[in-house]
Amino acid sequence: MMPCPEETPDQRVQRFVALCRRHGVRLTPQRLALFQELACTRTHPTTDELYTRLRCRLPNLSIDTVYRMLGKLHEWGAVRRLEVLDDQSRYEVNLVPHHHFVCVCCRRTEDVHWPELDALPWPDGVGSLGSVEWLHAEFRGRCAACVDASAPRRA
Repeated sequence: MMPCPEETPDQRVQRFVALCRRHGVRLTPQRLALFQELACTRTHPTTDELYTRLRCRLPNLSIDTVYRMLGKLHEWGAVRRLEVLDDQSRYEVNLVPHHHFVCVCCRRTEDVHWPELDALPWPDGVGSLGSVEWLHAEFRGRCAACVDASAPRRA
């Protein structure tokens, strides 16, 4: 497994601008700021985290607006919503096929690229269950920082 190859933040923003045009949606400063924040981060932020980050730049922004914008962006396929460990939803704009490592201690979520899994044929019978949109594997464990923090210290 290795880190995911990804688009640059600028490529992601260009894709978003084109998506807004396709949907006939005005590119407001709030929409652009929200998407840029997501395009430049690797942390898979929650709605509250995004709101906190944007509020200093957009003092009139409401949490309700952030929820609505994320819902629309998810509906359009511009962002992915991750449901991690019964926590709040987390969001990302990396649409390249990939998987995730989730720390069960600090909830840190990292992208994992696993082309061998992506290349496997679907198991028998999956097609009869319905239409598969994407494959997502999730590794759960303790991240290196949490492992280091809990390791006994030598005197």
